[in-house]
Amino acid sequence: MSTLVFRGDYQAAFRQELLLIVLLMPLAFFVGDGLNQILLLMVISWLVVIVEILNSAIEAIVDRIGSEHHELSGRAKDMGSAAVFIALMLNAIVWGTLTGRNLLAWW
Repeated sequence: MSTLVFRGDYQAAFRQELLLIVLLMPLAFFVGDGLNQILLLMVISWLVVIVEILNSAIEAIVDRIGSEHHELSGRAKDMGSAAVFIALMLNAIVWGTLTGRNLLAWW
């Protein structure tokens, strides 16, 4: 991966999500009850990073085309950001549900 791709203020989110992955991957082994749950927690976490990379690609393409404001450019960036938000919320729902369920079963 080129370092040029991940420079700039808007890539702070990518770095934060990678830090989150570093924290969540080992935690998945403690939260997950069985291989299926562990894999689900890992896959859903990596989905956030994948969607963020695609969002960054959209932003780079739009910025490459031109810096002037265009309605379609704004919509493309907004939809990419919305996809990242949905992936983050899905991640939180899955982690919260499995963590709560497994904590209740353990208690």
